[in-house]
Amino acid sequence: MTTRDKKICVIGLGYIGLPTAALLANRGHDVHGVDVVQSTIDTINNGDIHIVEPGLDTFVSSAVKSGKLKADLKPTEADVFIIAVPTPFHEGYVPNVDYIVSATKAIVPYVKAGDIVILESTSPVGTTDMMEEILKEEGIDTTTLFIAHCPERVLPGRIMIELVENDRIVGGTTPEATEATIAFYNTFVEGAVLSTDAKTAEMAKLTENSFRDTNIAFANELSILCDKFDIDVWELIALANRHPRVNILQPGAGVGGHCIAVDPWFIVHAGGEDAKMIRTAREVNTYKTEWAIEKIKNEALKFETENGRKAKVACMGLAFKPDIDDLRESPALYITRKLIADGIKVLAVEPNVKELKEFEVIDYANALEEADVVTFLVAHKEFKGLNIQTDLDFCGVLNK
Repeated sequence: MTTRDKKICVIGLGYIGLPTAALLANRGHDVHGVDVVQSTIDTINNGDIHIVEPGLDTFVSSAVKSGKLKADLKPTEADVFIIAVPTPFHEGYVPNVDYIVSATKAIVPYVKAGDIVILESTSPVGTTDMMEEILKEEGIDTTTLFIAHCPERVLPGRIMIELVENDRIVGGTTPEATEATIAFYNTFVEGAVLSTDAKTAEMAKLTENSFRDTNIAFANELSILCDKFDIDVWELIALANRHPRVNILQPGAGVGGHCIAVDPWFIVHAGGEDAKMIRTAREVNTYKTEWAIEKIKNEALKFETENGRKAKVACMGLAFKPDIDDLRESPALYITRKLIADGIKVLAVEPNVKELKEFEVIDYANALEEADVVTFLVAHKEFKGLNIQTDLDFCGVLNK
C-alpha cells in the first residue's frame, strides 16, 4: 500500500477534524470521518459544512463528490486513526479528557497490527501515554501499533492553508511510532515535521498557547491601566512598538477560543504553585472580561439616569476572534450573556452567525440604528471604518 491510498479514520469532525479529513481525502486517501452528532454527519455527507472556514466548503464538496470522504457515527477499520476531539475542562479548571477516552475506546474493535494512532487534540502532558494504556486494558497489543501525538497548530480563518504550510511536531510513545507518524505527515505537510517524544509534543502545544496568553495578558493589563490614566492604549502600543525589540500585542475583551483560553490551565493544574506566571496571565485575561462588563453596565446606567429609560446596548461581535463563527470560550459571548442576565437590553450582533437558540442575533446596521450604547467586542471586518463614537471599543476596531 502506498502513502497515497491509505485508509484514514478521523474521530471528531469539528474545526480541526473536518478540515484535516477533507484535505486528506483530496490528497487521494479514503477517509472515514466520525462524529457523535447526526446532523453533522448528514451535512457532511451532503457535501456541505457546518462551520465557517475559508476554502473548507470547496474541499468538503470535492471530497464527498469523489467518494473519498464519508461521515458516520461509528469508526471503521483503517490504517491511520486521527483523534481530533474537544478537550475542555471540568469545574475548577480540571482538564477534561473524557472525549479522548471515549474516542480511544471507540476504535478498539477496528485497530490492527501496523496501524498508526494519532492524537491531535491539545492535551495535558501524559494523555498520549494514557491512550496507550486504555488500548492495553482493552486487550490491544500496543507493541504492534504506532501511537503518537501531533498537536494542531492552525489559525482559524487560515486552517486549510496552515494545515499544509505550518511546521508540525510529532512525538511518539516509541521512536518507531515517531518515525512512522512523521512519514505519514510528510505526505501532505510542506512545513518541517519535527521529531520528539509524546510528552514533549504535548507540552510544546501547551507552551505555545501559554506564551500567547501571557503576552495578551500584558496588553490587557496595559489597557486597564491606560483607562485609569486617561491614555489612549492603542496610541501607546503603536508608539512603544516602534522600539526595535518591542512587539506588544493588541488588547481585547479577554481571551477566547478552545486553545489559548483553555490550555494554560492544563499546565497550571499539573504544575501547581510552580506555574505562577502562567496562572497570573490567565487570571488577568479573565479579569479583563469582567472589567469590560462593568464598564458597559456603568455606561448603560449613566444613560438610564440621564434619559429616564433603560439603554439598548449593541454588543458588536460574539465570536472569540475576528471574521469567524467560532464561539468557543468567547469573551464577547460571555459578556453578552452576562449583560442579558443582569437585565440589560442587548442588541446582539455577529455577522458570521445567522442565529442562536438563546437570543436573537440582528444585523449590525439595524443594531447601530437602535442602540443607545455601542460596545465593540470583536474586530470583525464589517465594523472597520464605521463612523461611531464610543468609549467602549474593547478590540480597537475603530482605530484600524
